[in-house]
Amino acid sequence: MRVAVFSDIHGNIRAFDACLADLREQGGADTIVGAGDYCMDGPHPAAVLERLTEIGALCVRGNTDRYVSDVATFHDDGEDGAELAWQRAALGDAWVSWLRELPVALRFGNGADGLLVVHANPKTDDEHIWPDADDAFLERVTAGVEERTIAFGHLHLPYVRVWRDKTFVNVASAGLPKDGDPRAGYAILTQRSGGWQVKHRRVAFDVERVARDIEKSGMPDVEKRLRVLRRHRYKSIDERIP
Repeated sequence: MRVAVFSDIHGNIRAFDACLADLREQGGADTIVGAGDYCMDGPHPAAVLERLTEIGALCVRGNTDRYVSDVATFHDDGEDGAELAWQRAALGDAWVSWLRELPVALRFGNGADGLLVVHANPKTDDEHIWPDADDAFLERVTAGVEERTIAFGHLHLPYVRVWRDKTFVNVASAGLPKDGDPRAGYAILTQRSGGWQVKHRRVAFDVERVARDIEKSGMPDVEKRLRVLRRHRYKSIDERIP
């Protein structure tokens, strides 16, 4: 079984399409999985969801998908509320409902040799698994998880970490990279005897064309969106990773 996992597309259809083209060049996959955060920050949220359904992707819900679809939790006031309102209007009621109904996890294969795909970690959709996470944190988020291989996004940094009997695969971001590399990222996981082989892919896309899309989109706080798009790096990353 060959599974391609895309996470954190964030409304960037141009980067996502570039990743899909790269996947085709890599021989495709048996299953395409979305690991959450399809909207927010980018100018084409509906196009991203349309593409995911068009290619038959199986999807889990991320934290920003929860924000967009849970109007009781996030009100339409303030800076974040303005973007949520714009995103909901751009998506329409049907897509907002689609996001609301997504599962929080998907499993492939059987038992310990299977693959678990979540957004941030197996317990929550908004806690990062940093590559240097300590034992206590990892024990908490993997308690009761049978699968030895866990793929996720949320933290836009590609890495593989083996910890005890678990392999953590951060597939990074297919729309908003934040590790200092401006290329989008995704991962291909291939089931082998006793585990999963991981291949990270980085794919160039036209950042300035996306910037022009943002400028023409009518999104609120355009300058902030442009800074996030062009920075390609977490502000705090130097505190965690040299």
